[in-house]
Amino acid sequence: FMNFYPFNDIETISPRPLLFIAGDLAHSKAFSEDAYERAAEPKELHWVPGANHVDLYDRTNLIPWTRLTAFFSQHLAA
Repeated sequence: FMNFYPFNDIETISPRPLLFIAGDLAHSKAFSEDAYERAAEPKELHWVPGANHVDLYDRTNLIPWTRLTAFFSQHLAA
């Protein structure tokens, strides 16, 4: 992060859709909020209640599969 901060040019991803998914108890929550604020539309932010920073790696019962399916169905449609 001293020489490279990945959110500095996040708006250059636009107009590609971005879906941010993070646990609402994550210690990295501020990074998700910052990235979301900097990103251009279209964008979505989804908080997973009760999840921390690493819960979404392997606690598949917490992964918001319905939200992922809806997002990709909408934005990857031919």
